[in-house]
Amino acid sequence: MARPVTLFTGQWADLPLEELCKKASDFGFDGLELACWGDHFEVDKALSDDTYCARKRELLEKYDLQLFAISNHLVGQAVLDRIDSRHKAILPEYVWRDGNPEGVNQRAAEEMKNTARAAKKLGVSVVNGFTGSSIWHLIYDFPPVPRSMIDAGYALLAERWNPILDVFQECGIKFALEVHPTEIAFDIYSAQRSVEALDGREEFGFNFDPSHLIWQGVDPAEFIRFFPERIYHVHMKDAIVTLNGRSGILASHLSFGDQRRGWDFRSVGRGGVRFEEVIRALNHAKYAGPLSIEWEDSGMDREAGAREACQFVKNVDFEPSGRAFDSAFSE
Repeated sequence: MARPVTLFTGQWADLPLEELCKKASDFGFDGLELACWGDHFEVDKALSDDTYCARKRELLEKYDLQLFAISNHLVGQAVLDRIDSRHKAILPEYVWRDGNPEGVNQRAAEEMKNTARAAKKLGVSVVNGFTGSSIWHLIYDFPPVPRSMIDAGYALLAERWNPILDVFQECGIKFALEVHPTEIAFDIYSAQRSVEALDGREEFGFNFDPSHLIWQGVDPAEFIRFFPERIYHVHMKDAIVTLNGRSGILASHLSFGDQRRGWDFRSVGRGGVRFEEVIRALNHAKYAGPLSIEWEDSGMDREAGAREACQFVKNVDFEPSGRAFDSAFSE
């Protein structure tokens, strides 16, 4: 059976959920991955109103849409980050409050625990998100970075996220970190160290997204092969490297969509990701979950892009073979 193709609603949170449900159904999607912002899924309401989750389920069912995961990237980012004024724009007011960094970190951690509880009430088994990072600003080793500073960053991951993951364990929910620049895990080796810092606990795995790996020079399929048992969810998103002798891979402080950038996101199938290799690696890892399109392309109309992306993913997905091609010659 083909994997369900879902749409991550994070880039559509300007639309009421029911309006997006209508569009997603018309585009051909099998389901949605609900973002925990806008009116798509509100953690506080899910816990305070016993009818809230049932009403969300009923709305999706009205449009024949399935639900496998929710995502709370924005609040998760504030758990480990060094908080500054940028975070105010992405956090709920009740998490931001007065903006005191220590308080924001603590309230973000509590909100992630509540996200696990809300996911259990909603009946999904995976929460996707970010962890943030206290050491991302140290990515370039100048002034020289003592290893003790990096060690402290991974120790802080364990200190702040183990209590959160304890609640995920209690609720029977997996946390899938989207490996991504600005996170504690942004490539294969930093992801490996993150798993080790958390003593390999099963509640912690990955929301695989090839678009954040390819421009770094990391083969997305190799990431899957390295962590076959920790791929808890998959984002289908594309990116392209556009180095022309003037641009740099660090993007020159230019915004997404600026043609001078050295790389940018593209609609699925219009960038550099080799999605056939991704599917083959997912098949080998026996991943049977949804393929969720996170649509981000500053140069393309999002409705046309989402419709096209949905069909592209359905076309590129395939089941593994149940037999060797030359099995007829076996004794």
